Amino acid sequence: MATEEINEASTHSESNSEAKGREKTEVAKRFRGFLPVIVDIETAGFNAATDAMLEIAAVTVKVNDEHQWCIDEVISKHVNPFEGANLDQASLDFTGIDPDHPFRRQIAVDETEALHEIFKPIRQKIKEHRCSRAILVGHNAAFDINFLNAAVERTKVKRNPFHPFSTFDTATMAGLVYGQTVLARAAEAADIAWDDKQAHSARYDAEQTALLFCEIVNKWNKYSGMFGSE
Repeated sequence: MATEEINEASTHSESNSEAKGREKTEVAKRFRGFLPVIVDIETAGFNAATDAMLEIAAVTVKVNDEHQWCIDEVISKHVNPFEGANLDQASLDFTGIDPDHPFRRQIAVDETEALHEIFKPIRQKIKEHRCSRAILVGHNAAFDINFLNAAVERTKVKRNPFHPFSTFDTATMAGLVYGQTVLARAAEAADIAWDDKQAHSARYDAEQTALLFCEIVNKWNKYSGMFGSE
């Protein structure tokens, strides 16, 4: 059995024992027990092992009374660079983040606290929706899952609710549906408002990515007829 299959079996064995006997919710049924959680991480570089994580935001989603996927809750944190972290100036210039800004210094927390604050409500939503675990949704999701996993490894934070390697990538999804892979252009193609001045903050990009994800899922549900959306 491949490593991926072993990990999958272990994941579902643990979670299914908790969910046994409970009827699945509409959210849990859609992605075989996974709860999609949209994540955006702003960093000081591209190397997850050496470069600082500076902002992290997570958006949970739900299905409303009209059977439409929509944003549920948004959680975000400014993060202090871990000890010895690399800060690439070109990356800072691109995001516009100043790690030494006085306002940021007042509200930023260390990686351990940031992960705890992000993970706790996600675990609650997993339980609420009777899902097995969360799956990270990101625009170019490999980048975000790599930085998230590196931070978890550094901090030794337990009970990470996310699948360790499976993700949903909205860049790929938008490329298929709209022919666009850049987030701003994909949002425009989906008739989602975009503000360049707010872009490259983790909270804003996560919310926009969540809107894009929900729009694509709702569109597919409607036209495929596979999931009973009206």
